[in-house]
Amino acid sequence: MRSSALPLRELEPQPAGGGTQLILVPPLAQPAAPSWREFARVAGNLLAIAATALLVVLWATYLRPQSLGGRAGYVLVSGKSMLPRFHTGDLVLVEREASYHVGEVVAYHVPKGDPMAGAQVIHRIIGGNAKQGFVVKGDNRTAPDVWHPKPQNIVGAKLLRIPDALLVLRFLRSPFLLGLLAASFVFARVLIRDEKPA
Repeated sequence: MRSSALPLRELEPQPAGGGTQLILVPPLAQPAAPSWREFARVAGNLLAIAATALLVVLWATYLRPQSLGGRAGYVLVSGKSMLPRFHTGDLVLVEREASYHVGEVVAYHVPKGDPMAGAQVIHRIIGGNAKQGFVVKGDNRTAPDVWHPKPQNIVGAKLLRIPDALLVLRFLRSPFLLGLLAASFVFARVLIRDEKPA
């Protein structure tokens, strides 16, 4: 008679009739070692979460618009008053600061009471102070501006310039790109659906 390959777990006395009963228990299943594919998938997910969290923190710290409680302002350059440094179509990221000084390029709103009140100008501070108002002038101008913005009129000081951003913004709004994004979304959904087990 052949013996079973299953291991002997324990011997227990029978309640009545004497003797012992042999209880055979199958071996416990050993957990399979994770495959490289599974490891790569988990690592990729963790990396994606970390990158997303980092982007959110950077956006909240440096890029959140002032209308959403942030310090950033965005200025689309138009005109030649700041040549050769700034050109029409450039996007300038400005950041609100506690104080401003001579030499800084700032964006400001034309003060109330002027026919152009509310218009946004980006020029360099060449004099003045926070109390009486700053004297500002375009780098490509011979005379200073007629307005003397105070800190409450200033949107912020230049932090970053993105050249020809107007072309990028126009492309992002183009029907071609919107159609391409929609097609990519549909294609990705089809791929994900096909990969799911039946």
